[in-house]
Amino acid sequence: MSTIDQDTFINSIREGFQYISYFHPPDFIHALTEAYQREESPAAKTAMAQILINSRMCALGHRPICQDTGIAVVFLDIGMDVRWNATISIEDMVNEGVRQAYTDPDNPLRASVMSNPAGNRKNTGDNTPAVIHMNVVPGNKVDIILAAKGGGSENKARFTILNPSDDIVEWVVNTVPGMGAGWCPPGILGVGIGGTPEKAMLLAKRAMMQPIDIHRLQQKKSRTTIETLRLDIYNAVNQLGIGAQGLGGLTTVLDVKVMDYPTHAASKPVAMIPNCAATRHIHFTLDGSAPVNLPVPDLAQWPEIEEGFDSSARKVNLDILSKSDIAKWKPGETLLISGKILTGRDAAHKRILDLLEKGQRLPKGVDFTNRFIYYVGPVDAVRDEVVGPAGPTTATRMDKFTEKMLAKTGLIGMIGKAERGPAAIESIRKHGAVYLIATGGAAYLVSKSIRSAKTIAFEEMGMEAIYEFEVENMPVTVAVDSKGESVHSTGPAHWRQHIAGIPVTQA
Repeated sequence: MSTIDQDTFINSIREGFQYISYFHPPDFIHALTEAYQREESPAAKTAMAQILINSRMCALGHRPICQDTGIAVVFLDIGMDVRWNATISIEDMVNEGVRQAYTDPDNPLRASVMSNPAGNRKNTGDNTPAVIHMNVVPGNKVDIILAAKGGGSENKARFTILNPSDDIVEWVVNTVPGMGAGWCPPGILGVGIGGTPEKAMLLAKRAMMQPIDIHRLQQKKSRTTIETLRLDIYNAVNQLGIGAQGLGGLTTVLDVKVMDYPTHAASKPVAMIPNCAATRHIHFTLDGSAPVNLPVPDLAQWPEIEEGFDSSARKVNLDILSKSDIAKWKPGETLLISGKILTGRDAAHKRILDLLEKGQRLPKGVDFTNRFIYYVGPVDAVRDEVVGPAGPTTATRMDKFTEKMLAKTGLIGMIGKAERGPAAIESIRKHGAVYLIATGGAAYLVSKSIRSAKTIAFEEMGMEAIYEFEVENMPVTVAVDSKGESVHSTGPAHWRQHIAGIPVTQA
């Protein structure tokens, strides 16, 4: 029988969430490096380079890989012979560890959890409560899996109940394109099959925490049904040509993980949840003998990449731009932008448009005339930083605001991640605007391009406030040009043909 001390358990949870905020799992780095080395798509290769550079910077600087430091997910397998030296519940101990991790003054993590989700959606301020799954199992240890899951990937979770005779691979292949690029590929797909709807979702979530081993599976001669299914899905999804950040390329998934469970004779529940390029999870065991001791990864495992963009990238001064200037930009083109930009996410957009519809003035300094807005909610700065990690958020959430923003504010460009929907693209075309993307999963790298940052409106909204950033050589890609052509349509289409061996005339 072992005894787990309350402070030891809380400290282990705290240390684990801090650890995964800045250390990628080594298996992910190995798999992404291999994908980077064999990638033929220039745009996708650039995106993967930025993710790898960012990852190494975070490992060195102990700062978050992504500005969306996620909702805390905790799996506990608690041995039946474990005793607790504690005065509070296991759930309360987990949440205290999460609170301490997310409010650590040396590396504060972004608080993104909202209470009253159907109502006023108030930020809890410390990212609690965590989502906790507990099992009681034989033994005298506590096995722990911690994961930080960002909204971009969690929002792309999918579920269906197939007929028993339906093909799972076909469903996955038909579903993944509709997930868009907001989950920041390349990453891992977790697939859960069987049980009941909630069981399938839980299986998918737990499956994605398993180590990446698809290459060893490819070399294996005899395979189980699940192993064959993994390979079939892996090959079929990569043949879609979606590529890194949805720009088109050879690698969309680094691995596919599958877990199953017996189900009803009339049912075939199937769940799919992606793990993004900011894959963050850790597994460890407590047996009461010592606190958790998490290994420091060897930085030699990270590839040495000097720059995450093409040296021929167009340099742009945002402070002197006009619509005639942006009309020259082409989809897929890399830009290095310098100058001043304003930031704003969902809540800021709503506040802006509410003011305009009431005939009221925008706050002082909020002038979008011939300017760009960056969809971002940064992490708080520490030490000598002007801003913490500040990567892009998923742009489609702003689609419903785009027409009015372009029509009423003088805005000429937007920066985010992933694709835009048809209505937003049409608005971009109609107003001669543009949409650029920064690389999701490269938040610390992006922040190093930001030379100054100040809050200019809605400070009470925290990360949702409007900031003014002054950037220097911030790398971005033209995703939708002023004519309404989207690289998220043309890129994957090109690479899907290329992978299939169909002759193509342009990249």
